[in-house]
Amino acid sequence: MGRSTFHRYTQDEHHVDWVILVSLLLLGLVGLFVLLTTNIGLFWQQLFFLVVGAGIIWALSSLDPIVLWWFAPYGYVLSIILLIASYLGDPIRGSSRWIMIGSAQLQPSEIVKPFVILAFARAIVTYSPRSWRWLLTHGVLFVIPFLLVFRQPDLGTSLVYASSWLAMMVAGGFPLILFIVGGVVGTLSFPLFWRALAEYQKARIYTFLNPAFDPQGAGYNALQAMIAVGSGQWFGRGLGMGTQSHLRFLPEYHTDFIFATLVEELGFVGGAMLLLLYGVLLWQLIRPYIRGNIGNPFVFFYTIGLFGVLLTQVVINAGMNMGIIPVTGITLPFVSYGGSSILSLCMAFGLLLALRRKGADEGSIAIG
Repeated sequence: MGRSTFHRYTQDEHHVDWVILVSLLLLGLVGLFVLLTTNIGLFWQQLFFLVVGAGIIWALSSLDPIVLWWFAPYGYVLSIILLIASYLGDPIRGSSRWIMIGSAQLQPSEIVKPFVILAFARAIVTYSPRSWRWLLTHGVLFVIPFLLVFRQPDLGTSLVYASSWLAMMVAGGFPLILFIVGGVVGTLSFPLFWRALAEYQKARIYTFLNPAFDPQGAGYNALQAMIAVGSGQWFGRGLGMGTQSHLRFLPEYHTDFIFATLVEELGFVGGAMLLLLYGVLLWQLIRPYIRGNIGNPFVFFYTIGLFGVLLTQVVINAGMNMGIIPVTGITLPFVSYGGSSILSLCMAFGLLLALRRKGADEGSIAIG
């Protein structure tokens, strides 16, 4: 992809974004408190993941940005290999999403997110989406990991990939007319998309439109989540007092539906404070670019990609817990239980801090 050079300002080399680090710490603590009140065994496992994740952030944040620029295409190839490897094992609950390492399950679609974003960022810098001749290249780079995840099947994670890539492409100057045309084509091709969905995914859409459609089957998760959220009222039942999670009426109370668990125990106020904390984190990600000071485009596009991942996951997870979005299997960042999710997010923020800490965000990349 050609020779690249980073120009850095030494006065920023030791800058650390403490707002981001404190926000991540608080989000992790929220998840730990919820697990502590619902399942002490999962609490200790999550604590282990967070400690390991903190080590990953520290280790990756010390990398030189030029190393990340060089690694981006290799990370993309590694991501495709891991996604393909997930199909080689025996399906679990009808899905091929995991790689077994001993007794541990590794979810490649989560682990490779930061590598894919990094690769997309380099591709956008190298091959501008403003030029029509590179649009096919960008489309192929996106479609390969997207389809590998979608066919696992994992609709939720594939939507995260799509939203992140679209945000980066639009930020990179992707022609808006093509964006509009793509939306029209996508709408018209919905019947084909519908046929590609697994039966359980279709059932989730049916029950979203009518939660009482199958209250003991496909609609059970959505109904129980809405009951949990509604029973929390303003200030919740209190930590450890949530009946939906403790009596296990609420499925996946520690992963996909941990937001409903939290709102049942801490109420509307607790849920709103958690969403406000996510808002602070998201704002801190894009704040340097609000005034149009993009600086280093590689860092900018990576940041936009990470912003898209976080925003999509928060909106989908909170939305499906409240019954305003169809249920999809997607975690709440840093709060939901899950080693693959925690480690992936920690890698993503470690890479972000490396790019920003070294002052690369104030420099430029010269492609030659």
